[in-house]
Amino acid sequence: MRVALHTRVRADRIEEYEAAHREVPEELRAAIRAAGATSWTIWRSGTDLFHVIECTDYARLLAELEGLPVNIAWQARMAELLDVVHDYSAEGAGAGLPVAWEL
Repeated sequence: MRVALHTRVRADRIEEYEAAHREVPEELRAAIRAAGATSWTIWRSGTDLFHVIECTDYARLLAELEGLPVNIAWQARMAELLDVVHDYSAEGAGAGLPVAWEL
C-alpha cells in the first residue's frame, strides 16, 4: 500500500531537520523496514513536508514503531523541529492524505 502524509517543519529549524535526516540512525531505518516499509520519501516545499510511504500495512507499521525506544527518541527530536508532527498512535493510521488524482 502507499500512504501520503503532510507534516510541517518550523521555519527556523529547516536546516536542523534536513541535517537530522542525513543521519537517520541505522537502527531506526532497520526498524522501519522490519515493520513492513519498503520505501519512505519526504519532499519539502518551504516548511511543508510531504511523505510517501510504501508498506505492506500502514497500521501495523505504526503499531510496531510506536513503542520502540529508537523511534520514541527520534520522534522526540522531530517534535522539537516540527509544527505538525507525524502521528504514531492508532488514530494516525487514518491520517493519510486522500488521493485526489492518480495516473
